[in-house]
Amino acid sequence: MPASLRFLGIDPGLTATGWGVIGVEGSKLSHIANGTISSNAKRSLAERLVEIEAGLVQILETYAPDAAAVEQAFVARDAAAALKLGQARAIALLVTARAGIAVAEYAPNHVKKSVVGAGHADKNQIRLMVEMLLPGAKPGSEHAADALAIAIAHAHSGASNMRIAAALAGAAR
Repeated sequence: MPASLRFLGIDPGLTATGWGVIGVEGSKLSHIANGTISSNAKRSLAERLVEIEAGLVQILETYAPDAAAVEQAFVARDAAAALKLGQARAIALLVTARAGIAVAEYAPNHVKKSVVGAGHADKNQIRLMVEMLLPGAKPGSEHAADALAIAIAHAHSGASNMRIAAALAGAAR
């Protein structure tokens, strides 16, 4: 029987960073937890980034994921918003890497295609599929639903890459 793994999905954002932890045992997925880290808009950018960091550190300590996945930035027309999103993404990447956790990045369309089957799915479709794929999951926000979707995409894509790497490492010994 394959070992059970925990995957953390992170949907970074300066105002709201979604997170979701799933269990993966072979091809079976299970919901463990999800939530949203909110930062106080009245605080400075640096203080808001510290709030996101503290929230993610707490999640890592509580749920001890084996791997993590972060959504890549979708850059629209607003350069200032894209820069702030990039800073929130950097915190997510830094915190997971500093904890020694392998972290992958996925484009939004890849996540949607992995979970819904269509690269241009809307937020409602993502939430419905997340709830179907993870019985008992009730994401508290669209950010948490997106984070669970990112974790699912990693289970579908990245987990096979992890197994291949582990097999190659074992063969090299």
